[in-house]
Amino acid sequence: MAGVIGGILLALGQGWGVAALLVGAGLVLWHARPVLLSLVLLGGAAGWASAHALLTRPNALTPWFGALVTVQGEWDGQFLTLRDPPARVTLAPKPTQGPGQLRVSGRLLAPEGRRTPGGFDQAAWFRAQGGLLSVTPGGALVGARVREFQPQGGLRGWFRRGLTTGLTERQGALMQAIELGDRGDISREQFSEGEAVRDAFARAGLAHLMALSGQNVAILTGALILLLTRLGAAPAWRFGLPVLLLGPYLLLVQSSASITRAVLMGGAVLLALALGRGRPDPLGVIALAALACLLLYPLWLTDVGFQLSFLAVLALTQSERVAGLLPGRWPRWLRLGLAATLLAEAGTLPVIAGTFGQVPLVGLPANLLAEGIMALLVPLGFLAGLLGPLALPLNVLNGVLADALMLVARTFGHAPVLTWGQVGVGGLLAYGAAVLAGWLWLLGRVRAPAALGTWLACLLLTTLPGRLHPAREVVFLDVGQGDSTLIRLPHLTVLVDAGGSVGSDYDVGAHTVVPTLRALGVRKLDVLVATHADTDHIEGAASVLRQLPVGEVWIGQRKTDDPVLTAVLLAAQERRVPVREVRRGDQVTSDGASLTVLWPAGHAWSTEDNDNSVALRLESRGWRAAFLGDLPALVEERLGAGPLDLLKAAHHGSPHSTGAALLAQTTPADTVVSVGRNTYGHPHPDVLTRLAQVHSRAWRTDQLGTIRWPVP
Repeated sequence: MAGVIGGILLALGQGWGVAALLVGAGLVLWHARPVLLSLVLLGGAAGWASAHALLTRPNALTPWFGALVTVQGEWDGQFLTLRDPPARVTLAPKPTQGPGQLRVSGRLLAPEGRRTPGGFDQAAWFRAQGGLLSVTPGGALVGARVREFQPQGGLRGWFRRGLTTGLTERQGALMQAIELGDRGDISREQFSEGEAVRDAFARAGLAHLMALSGQNVAILTGALILLLTRLGAAPAWRFGLPVLLLGPYLLLVQSSASITRAVLMGGAVLLALALGRGRPDPLGVIALAALACLLLYPLWLTDVGFQLSFLAVLALTQSERVAGLLPGRWPRWLRLGLAATLLAEAGTLPVIAGTFGQVPLVGLPANLLAEGIMALLVPLGFLAGLLGPLALPLNVLNGVLADALMLVARTFGHAPVLTWGQVGVGGLLAYGAAVLAGWLWLLGRVRAPAALGTWLACLLLTTLPGRLHPAREVVFLDVGQGDSTLIRLPHLTVLVDAGGSVGSDYDVGAHTVVPTLRALGVRKLDVLVATHADTDHIEGAASVLRQLPVGEVWIGQRKTDDPVLTAVLLAAQERRVPVREVRRGDQVTSDGASLTVLWPAGHAWSTEDNDNSVALRLESRGWRAAFLGDLPALVEERLGAGPLDLLKAAHHGSPHSTGAALLAQTTPADTVVSVGRNTYGHPHPDVLTRLAQVHSRAWRTDQLGTIRWPVP
């Protein structure tokens, strides 16, 4: 397995592959069996060949990128599978219809890479979903409009009807996520305005319940084995029948790394028991499952689901040891439950923290309660699926259990979470040292004080860099055709706007801005500025207010008839965040820098929202930058911004902003344009020409992604 991992990493151009091969060689030397070195090298070659074949596979959709197309295929809730050409695409926005045959039109675009720190790397995720025997997703169909729809039939259609019949939309969505791994419907469900069901599960440490994994396989096979045992079946039937049913089960549900790993491991264990060979070695079974997965789907190695699944199961191998440290008078099920939950959380900590930017603090009690409900809900839900439309009486009980599970998630989802930034090489090395110390302590090789000292030292070493060298920068977030700028000083953090998505249900604040802030290590905002009542500037601010502590909100004009601004002000009211109406001359200072309001004057308001934008100037040690919202050229001339080193171009490079008079006054050496795909012609050629005439370099987020600018 170490050889295969090393080969895949080398095919991806990552030097860590050499380290993985050395680990394999080290294990060979540890066991003094040099002949096994050939297997390490063979694994490396196989891993490299498998990944290389996938990475060099041509994309059948490339000729149609940028075109308006109409396609037809099988929609599974995640991908639309086409027959001609053989390809898979995602749809944005996702259809409200469930899985089935779709005829849909839209613009076909190539997948994008990561555009913001901590953001979603669509291109890498697409590559990871492909395998040697399956088609790699090749593009995204945006502005998708469903022309024809035919509901899913066959066994899956029957099973889905059984899961949802007689249930509310929210209950049915949860059942489809738990039993089939289809999270399309549950992603749209909310407990209340701004409180998404999936977010509540994540904050409570219960997100894994909606991802098919070993828990589902263990509960279902355990229930079947218990039934066969009660019927007096011989061991060959008791364990052999579940093995035979695992294959069809994998075809029924939505395939993923975690459920494939669970089926392979479960099948190996059950087969050994059916043949009377006893329980196989846990590490051997884990390695076998990893080999099977990675040789067929080599880029699963980069998939978060694969990483979480295998890290968790590796940690669980120590459950008995940890349970043995707990008081013997406690029931064994409780000791094992506590040990398993703690180990799973510890084992997946760097991936959870680095990927999602937060670590739940209530995962232990939440999981203990939720697992009891899942032990009943998973088998009963599966039985309901088998019954199809006849499951109405059974779903009365399933609805109650689903509500109980959501109550646990909602209750614990209100608890605080530990925010986290990106995990770098130093953080991974510190985590590895802490894990090694803990493992040696469990084995009795080191004493508890030494292990505890190692943990504290690792914690201190990972905390010090950020405190010794606090950030001083301006970050222009890539939020598409919108605006969001972060100003970071050691003791002042200001977010100017939070993006938005006009005519779309995509929450830029929740899914782009907040993850970026967490990845950057921003745990709170001192000031959130809502420059003016435009969707593409402030729609995301409501989600930012709900998910991060904010000191105060700055606004210019307090409009009472704008729904977007009203939503932001309501979110501030819910979180008891004071709202301040700023005027020209208002200022805040910190760390040798000052942030000054240049506009609005506040004497009179224009009927045009853009004219009322809040404009700001940042000064630090002789360096000056200005952020002008969507101000038009006539207002820009009246600001008196003075000479600038950096200008944030107003209105995404509109021809009616960043006028010649402003540029003559400010002569900025550099200008940043926050812009995305648009039909407005932004940035306009006239603006780019004016910038070139004053020798100001233009930096565009649509070309560069998120732009980070140091502040002296």
